[in-house]
Amino acid sequence: MREVNNSQGVQVGNNNTQHNYTVTRAPLPAIESVLAAPGLSRIPPDTALFVGRTGELDQLDEALRGAERAAVVAVHGLGGVGKSTLATRFAHLHADRFGFRWWISADSAAALDSGLAELAETLQPATANLPVEQRSALGVRWLATHEDWLLVLDNVTTPQDVASLLSQVRTGTIVITSRQRSGWRAGETVPLDVLAEDEAVHLLARIVRSEWPEADLTGADRLCSELGWLPLAVEQAGAYLAQTRTTPAAYLDLLGRFPARMFTASAEGGDAQRTMARVWHVTLDRLADTPEAGRVLRQLAWFAPDAIPRDWLTGEVGEPDLSEALGRLAAYSMVTLTGTAVAVHRLVQAVTRTPDPTDPHRQPADIATARDNTATSLAAALNELDPRNPADWPAYQTVLPHARALLEHTTPDADTTHTSRLLNDLGLYLTGQGHVGTAHGYFTRACDSYERIHGVDHPNTLIARNNLAGAYESAGDLERAIPLYNAILAVRERVLGPDHPDTLISRNNLAYVYRVTGNLERAIPLFEASLADRERVLGADHPDTLTSRNNLAYAYREAGDLGRAIPLYEATLADRIRLLGPDHLDTLISRNNLASAYDLAGDPGRAIPLYKAILADSERILGLDHPNTLISRNNLAYAYESAGDPGRAIQLYKATFTDSERLLGPDHPTTRAVRSNLDRTQST
Repeated sequence: MREVNNSQGVQVGNNNTQHNYTVTRAPLPAIESVLAAPGLSRIPPDTALFVGRTGELDQLDEALRGAERAAVVAVHGLGGVGKSTLATRFAHLHADRFGFRWWISADSAAALDSGLAELAETLQPATANLPVEQRSALGVRWLATHEDWLLVLDNVTTPQDVASLLSQVRTGTIVITSRQRSGWRAGETVPLDVLAEDEAVHLLARIVRSEWPEADLTGADRLCSELGWLPLAVEQAGAYLAQTRTTPAAYLDLLGRFPARMFTASAEGGDAQRTMARVWHVTLDRLADTPEAGRVLRQLAWFAPDAIPRDWLTGEVGEPDLSEALGRLAAYSMVTLTGTAVAVHRLVQAVTRTPDPTDPHRQPADIATARDNTATSLAAALNELDPRNPADWPAYQTVLPHARALLEHTTPDADTTHTSRLLNDLGLYLTGQGHVGTAHGYFTRACDSYERIHGVDHPNTLIARNNLAGAYESAGDLERAIPLYNAILAVRERVLGPDHPDTLISRNNLAYVYRVTGNLERAIPLFEASLADRERVLGADHPDTLTSRNNLAYAYREAGDLGRAIPLYEATLADRIRLLGPDHLDTLISRNNLASAYDLAGDPGRAIPLYKAILADSERILGLDHPNTLISRNNLAYAYESAGDPGRAIQLYKATFTDSERLLGPDHPTTRAVRSNLDRTQST
């Protein structure tokens, strides 16, 4: 299992150079100047099954036409009431009114950012390799500087989720769909209720007779009434009738003999969830000849709703049973399939993962098994990956929203060893991306779960505790980091022995925090001993050994012993290029530290070109907004300052401070260091 093997001594501050990096790209045309191709659109296909809603469509059109500048309308109603269908129909009816139409499934902040990022990439394909955050910002900027576009934000959870976007965009047309009815102060609202009785019956008849023209639909009105005239429930019932050649009366009989327990009700949507639970219960009864369908659906219930990779499900059901089960579920409108991914409505998931001892499809033990299998699948997706290797970051980004969904719907007392490993691995990734607060929560939960499962002295528990100490350290909270590092080292020496690799990591980490606090008298001997032990136990070329050499060189540099620091930095850099490659995070750190040593040695002729090259590579590899890229900009500014060029230093410090405050917050150690450097330079 992976753990922090510490921060390799990068510097930030008055004469520090820190480490941390991101990906930069070649200059792109300003997105403000990019025009959408005529007819460019990402709107779901219109449906021939649309019925009624004339008044709501007119109300939506009137509200949008009456806006003076940016037109914003929120369509709200119960889940499954047809908000998305209404927005789709509106977009198609008025296609000639908008030069560009775009649809975003915005049920989370991550989904909104992803949709805006895809918007930017579609308009400007050269942005494809930029990080999601930067592409999202470019998407917002394009919307803010163009007109005659339509943006649909579908399934928004709360008004706060889109408040930032709405505050930045003052042109175009935005249609929001949400289950939340209040709080939409940024625009008009259009409430959406269930269908009228005759419209619901018409919808059911259209669906059934599209596949079963001779169907006897006697009792359709009673069935629609039992379903609460909710479009989603009517559509699913119609798909079931058509697929199974079942009459409305027979369907009602099944509902009577197998009533679903009311799903957890809230102020908004309770009745809808209850009704749909009953429909899905009956559907799964009909799928009894495909028992794998229920098993697959129970596992799908624990992921995020969209873009669930199909190959993550193979541990639950093997092929060809998996494809057949997914096909049956899709036939009854329970899931949506592509060649590589599955999507499930969030309410289908919510009902499916809610235990009901009276429901054979939702037995508590079966649901718990599906939950645990999902944790195993997500943890396996990160096997052998390195959170410090940019090439592995896309895999972490794919897993993250699904892991969040699992963790949000799972109590810690149900965590397994696989859940704990998932928490640990994602915590390391998030720490490296600057999301220390979330990482701290993940490490804390992993510590508690490992201790409950294995005990306080188990190696996995100690790894999670070490990583929690690393999160404290990254946040600048050394008062909590140092005692925890000390305690972990003592336990590891007692339980694992002095030469165990985990014990060596603890010695390195403790030496690191001593150096950070300026206690070089304790740090340097501990670094020297740690390096000697790692060379003896792990070998000269082991990555951990290279970490110890880098950290010892950093301590020598801080002690003013550049005669020993620079040769050790140069040797470590050469070995990292040879063993890890030029683009690995650790290699960038070594280059940064060597540049800082040249700078301190009064050799700006070597320091500044090296800092410039590091910054360019950091932007290319890590991204413009990565914490390590911010540190590289700070370090280059410091080199300009040292070389007697305060004008360029101040300009770069200002830009770096603005970005660091925006991305990391005003109290982050990097932000504070850059602000200190800027204040010092401006005052001289």
